[in-house]
Order: sequence, then C-alpha cells, then structure tokens
Amino acid sequence: MVRYYFDHAASTPIHPEVAEAMLDVYTRIPGNASSLHSYGRSARQLLNQSRDSIASRIGCMSSELIFTSGGTESDNTALVGSAKAMSKRGKTHIITSAAEHHAVLHTCKALENEGFSLTVLPVDEYGIVSPGDVEAAIGPETGLISIMYANNETGTIQPIADIGEIAHIHGILFHVDAVQALGSIPIDLKELPVDLMSFSAHKLNGPQGVGALYIARQSPFEPLHHGGSQERKRRAGTENLAGIAGFAKAIEISVNSMAERKLFLDKLRLEWVEQMYKLTGSGQLVVNGHPSMQLPHIVNMSFIGIDTETMLMNLDVEGIAASSGSACTAGSLEPSHVLKAMGIQRERLNSAVRFSFGLGNTLEDIEQAAKKVETILGRIRNNA
Repeated sequence: MVRYYFDHAASTPIHPEVAEAMLDVYTRIPGNASSLHSYGRSARQLLNQSRDSIASRIGCMSSELIFTSGGTESDNTALVGSAKAMSKRGKTHIITSAAEHHAVLHTCKALENEGFSLTVLPVDEYGIVSPGDVEAAIGPETGLISIMYANNETGTIQPIADIGEIAHIHGILFHVDAVQALGSIPIDLKELPVDLMSFSAHKLNGPQGVGALYIARQSPFEPLHHGGSQERKRRAGTENLAGIAGFAKAIEISVNSMAERKLFLDKLRLEWVEQMYKLTGSGQLVVNGHPSMQLPHIVNMSFIGIDTETMLMNLDVEGIAASSGSACTAGSLEPSHVLKAMGIQRERLNSAVRFSFGLGNTLEDIEQAAKKVETILGRIRNNA
C-alpha cells in the first residue's frame, strides 16, 4: 500500500544531507568537546562551527545560543531560568496565551504552583493574541511574557514584533517559542525585540532529540542543569555532537531554500484544501486558523459531522498519516486546547484534523490521497 505522510508538524523526515553530516560524526573516533586532547579539540571545533553556522542564520551571536535536547527543554529552560532570575528583582508575574504549546502552558502552571502569578490571555477566533490585551495585562510585578511565533496546530502566526516592543517598553523579558516557525519564517534576532527564543531540529528535517535556546546577551537567567561547565555554564551535560551537526546542516538547507519551499508548500496546502472542499460539499468543511497569517505547510480543517477519531482511524487505514494536533491520553483523543481557546463551535472542535506537508510530498500525493479521502467519506456516510 502506498503511504502518505502528512504530519510534518509533528516530526519531519531527516534530509539526506543532514543524515550524511551526522554519519560523518558517528563514524569518527568519538571525542568529548570538553576534553583537552586532540580528539576533544576536534569535537570542540565542530561544535563551534555548528553553533556559528546556526547563529549566523538566525541573526544572533554564537555566545547567545545554547544547545538543548529539543523544544520542550528549550521552553522549560527559558521560562524557569528567566522567571527565577526576574523573581530576584521582585518580578513574579508571567503572561502567556491560552493557545501555547503544553511545554509552555504546563511550565507556567508549575511556576504558578511555586508562587508566581500567571495571566493566560485569550485568543480570537483565528488564534491571534491581541497586543492590546498583552499591554493591558502588564502590572508592576510582570517580569516575563511568553508567546509562540506560529501555532503548531493551526499554523497561525502571532504579531510577536508588536508584542516584543510592548514588553521592552515596560522592561519585561519576552520569550518566543519558535519551534514550529524555524525554517518556515525568516528569523533575524538582531531585529526582533525578543530576549529568549526556543528551537527544535526535528521540525525542519533535522534529527529528533536536539534543539537550541537563544538567550540575549545580558538577559537575566538562571540555569536549570548543574554539573559541568558546558554551554557557558548555562546547560550542563556533554553535547550531542552528531545531533548538533545535523541541526546546523538542517538550518542551512532550510534557510537557503526557504523562498522556493514556501511557494511549493503553499501550493500543496491550497491544492489539498481545494480538493477537500470539492469532496465534502457545501458547508461540510471549515478551515480553522487565520486565512493569511499562517505557515505554508499546516492546515487544520473540520470535517463537519465526522468525529476526529473516526476520521484519523480511517485515514490511517488508507495509509494517510495526519493528526488531531491534540494530546493523547490513555489512548483516547482530547479536544484541542488551541481550538477551544479560539472559541470554535463544538461540531468543528470535535471534527478537526491537522494535515501538514513537507519534504517528500508531491502534488501527485495530494491528488492520490484525495481519492482515498473520497473513499473514506463514502464509507462513513454509507454507515451513518
């Protein structure tokens, strides 16, 4: 059976050049970048080259970038490290939004349980956070604001430049979860009013298990990991050298091909939406998210009258990998907290499916997979 991977927002296939860069590291005699001998110096050189390469492509200094195990660790480290540092200055209030990834929301709740105060802002029907709401929520004890760059479930892009300007006018640290945005949106940290930004390699055809965190120079920060002096004492632990080399190669490829990939992914997404509208009929399909302020590769759509779990099971049977974009608890799907925050109707909430496209997908895939969806819709309707 031909299979179609339309879940690139969850994880992407490794680019062949990334795999080659990693294999080159794996097949050498291993060296620890903290060792003083020649093997250690070679490892350190590769680590520095990778850091320099990534930093140059996101517009920051190499010294402002630390490597982590992925987006969740980067988010946790950014929030806890900056919140605790700001608390020493009497700033114990955190602002975030209801549409954030759980790596941010759950960390903010954990900090609230430790005594921090927390404001969770609403989003509009498109999933957008209002800069005015952010400013209205700021108080004398506000020390940290965390808003994602682009949503992993809907692809909606947030006005982070406007929010960052507000944060900096008030002397507040601003963290941005850019895990889903990296590789799809140009990022220049020299221009963006951002103090901390989280990244992950496996969202842009890099390896799983490696990420990065930008911490602007002179930003108050306390490390979570203690041990060795790696990453300028901000993240102890031996660096994942092969993963970091792969991450650097993945960013290099994605940045160099961003414009052409955007055009192609827009074409795939729009063709998929058009095909789904044709198949479902009038009023039976609704696209969730912002109509223009969105990532090129993600589309979240509700198949009215067909619950999410039924649709996902049928898609999987036909060889199509998609997602609900929501957490899986004890084997059953929970309604998306992002779509709930957007205030969409229950029939849309309970029938939403996320499709996301990327490396390896073609227009022919879209056409062939659409025929399978036509079979699925016929099967479900006949059994209704």
